[in-house]
Amino acid sequence: MIRDWLKAGVIEAGKKFAPTEEGVPQGGVISPLLLNVALHGLEEAAGVRYATGGTRAGQTASQSPAVIRYADDLVALCHTREQAEQVKERLTAWLAPRGLAFNQDKTRIVHLDEGLDFLGFSLRRYRNGKLLIKPSKTAIRRIRRRLAVEMRRLRGSNAQAVLATIVPITRGWATYYRGVVSQRVFNTMDEYLWKLTYKWAKYSHTNKPKFWIVKTYYGQFNPARQDRWVFGHRHSGAYLPKLAWTPIVRHQLVPGRASPDDPTMTQYWADRRRRNKPPLDNATLRLLKAQHGRCPLCGDYLLHTNREPDSPQQWEQWLTGTRKAITRQNLSLTAHGPDNIRLLHTSCHRRHTGTSRDPAPLHL
Repeated sequence: MIRDWLKAGVIEAGKKFAPTEEGVPQGGVISPLLLNVALHGLEEAAGVRYATGGTRAGQTASQSPAVIRYADDLVALCHTREQAEQVKERLTAWLAPRGLAFNQDKTRIVHLDEGLDFLGFSLRRYRNGKLLIKPSKTAIRRIRRRLAVEMRRLRGSNAQAVLATIVPITRGWATYYRGVVSQRVFNTMDEYLWKLTYKWAKYSHTNKPKFWIVKTYYGQFNPARQDRWVFGHRHSGAYLPKLAWTPIVRHQLVPGRASPDDPTMTQYWADRRRRNKPPLDNATLRLLKAQHGRCPLCGDYLLHTNREPDSPQQWEQWLTGTRKAITRQNLSLTAHGPDNIRLLHTSCHRRHTGTSRDPAPLHL
């Protein structure tokens, strides 16, 4: 059915029939879906078996290989090299009728003591027999390179522009890697970020002495942290949160064949998402809890987290979108004291106030 659909062609209103002879472009929005459909059953073909009873119910059976696949990337964890070669042969034969084959340049069999990289993570078993999962060196080089390029591009901009660009990148990256052994990497990244921000400040104020730069752009912006070397903007109070402040939340294995697409497991996935706090500041989280996550003007949810982002780029987009979509506003004065601060949608704020101007952005 998929093959027929891909070759069916396209008819647009007012235009002639256009044949589709080249398939779906790699990176297209429907490409991962079609690949998941085409590769359905790959686990069974690799010989993966699950325990059906006892305390191991839902886990892979004894001596069974385990296969992890994300789109067209996969890793098969086997007990012996012979088993790994058998799995490769089975999958090669299974993929052939589907017009697919392994990329031989990227396919290899390695011992876990040597380690391997997968989806930006480095998996390796060390001499003490302990398996550690860390951010891969390639992923670290990639984020350092991007931060350097962004900071160079921001030369001549003010501190608020720097924060608006850099904060979603660093917080998105830290949130993606908060489920593995990342504390040492986070500390190293904080040192690198300090050097980048200081270099940016020196370029922006070539005639100012060092103590003026430090006094202007660094301080204890976060009152909950005894750290006076935080980069920020003094007038607005916005600052660059350090990656090391991100709490490490150990990833919990998904049982057996549990799928987010299974309607019978909706409650399981909702409870699982609820266990991990979104990467927002504590003040925003308190307001969300007090408002039951809803906008006081329209009653709709402020955050829609049906599925968590599954890459640093998606976390960055989530943070940027959240920052633009909701704002903290003083809706009214209470009769007995302080301002009544609430979170609301930016669009609701425009309708409520009758202004076309966006409110001040929320600091996440």
